[in-house]
Amino acid sequence: MPTDHAAPGAGPHRLRAGSRAFERTSQGRRSPSRWQDLLFEQSTRFFAILVLVLLAGIVVALAIAAAPALERFGPAFFVTNVWNPVELRFGALAPIYGTLVTSAIALVIGVPVSFGIALFLTEMCPAALRRPLGTAVELLAAVPSIIYGMWGLFVFAPFFADHIQPALSATLGRLWVIGPLFQGAPIGIGMLAAGLILAVMVIPFIASVMRDVFEVVPPVLKESAYGIGCTTWEVVRHVVLPYARVGAIGGIMLGLGRALGETMAVTFVIGNAFRIHRSLFEPGNSIASAIANEFNEASDPVHRASLIALGLVLFALTLVVLAASRLLIGRLARRAGAAP
Repeated sequence: MPTDHAAPGAGPHRLRAGSRAFERTSQGRRSPSRWQDLLFEQSTRFFAILVLVLLAGIVVALAIAAAPALERFGPAFFVTNVWNPVELRFGALAPIYGTLVTSAIALVIGVPVSFGIALFLTEMCPAALRRPLGTAVELLAAVPSIIYGMWGLFVFAPFFADHIQPALSATLGRLWVIGPLFQGAPIGIGMLAAGLILAVMVIPFIASVMRDVFEVVPPVLKESAYGIGCTTWEVVRHVVLPYARVGAIGGIMLGLGRALGETMAVTFVIGNAFRIHRSLFEPGNSIASAIANEFNEASDPVHRASLIALGLVLFALTLVVLAASRLLIGRLARRAGAAP
């Protein structure tokens, strides 16, 4: 029977020729992919640089616009409790104080409530109610801030003045250390009312983030803890919180950023008074509400520059908060990685 016999050395030549053809085909196929990767890399780099350029542009624009006020008042602008547009004397201490106090009140009230909501939704809520309640919490974040402000002024403030403020004055107002904070006329609006409205506004953000980070805890860790007899609180304290504390702190800082920059809701209920009082019942002001109230009427360049300087201060406060949160999260992450 006739058989085909390949010439000696034909096999290796065919293999090399086939490999070269495959390389040419592969290079032809990879060439568009290489250009796509390069285009994608350059595009993402451009957008990242664009964000930095926009941020730097905002800072420069604020600094230039605020220069007349900063040159006129100097560092005293940040520590002076005077705001007199008639005499063109301006100081940022009262708005800074109001911003920090109302944000602190919002966190003191909002963080425990958010933690309880997230804990209930992830650990104790029946399966049939978990999704509806979670959706309801997220819908609270979609309510416009002006709606919160109108509700706070027309519904919450009268109820607060008639029922809650007298009770606080009769109880906490008689204590030795914190008593002065809860004394004064029950007028409904003021620093405490603004802090409570802010707490209602930041709870959906903090609770949603906490719920998400609690849900990523591996079930095997929690089931193991329950298997050795741990209670729900012990599982949360020793398993869930150590695993998810970085994300929980990120959610708290997100809520703090929302509280620092909130404008309309605070403007409705804070009272808009450039004064510093010991009592939380008294009217006050915040940086955002001061800018919203007076910027349209600021005809003098010094007055307008002072309001823009307040915006620069608010930007700096937000930047400090975000930087501190990143440092804290990084330190916790390194500590968790170094733990045995």
